[in-house]
Amino acid sequence: MRTALDTNIVSALWSNEPGAQAIAKRLSEVQYDGAILLSGVTYCELLAYPKATEAFVNEFCARTGIAIDFHLQDSVWTEAGRRFAKYANRRRKAKDGDPKRLLADFLVGAHALLQADRLMTRDERRYRQDCPELVLL
Repeated sequence: MRTALDTNIVSALWSNEPGAQAIAKRLSEVQYDGAILLSGVTYCELLAYPKATEAFVNEFCARTGIAIDFHLQDSVWTEAGRRFAKYANRRRKAKDGDPKRLLADFLVGAHALLQADRLMTRDERRYRQDCPELVLL
């Protein structure tokens, strides 16, 4: 069982946000089921975390046993593009204006859908709408 992490899971731990202890506990449980991984997109977003350095992110991943999956298959890029286009069309038809979500969210979702078994996120609503078949934690 491979569990992909959304950026908001790791940043919640680093910021010690409310719920961080529950996230840490859940990550420990998930680790018994198999690999925990970050997509290359999530890794890039974590580099933008306040005061994070590349060394800090790499050390965190090494210390916690989180793998970094830099190799996104062609199918991930295509799936993310399809879902982003569908979302953008839905927003335009609803007269909600231009798309507001970032393409990165669709890449994270497509990566979890095609290269992992589930996604751990704090933003269930976001992924429920555009990746309803994705198993979320």
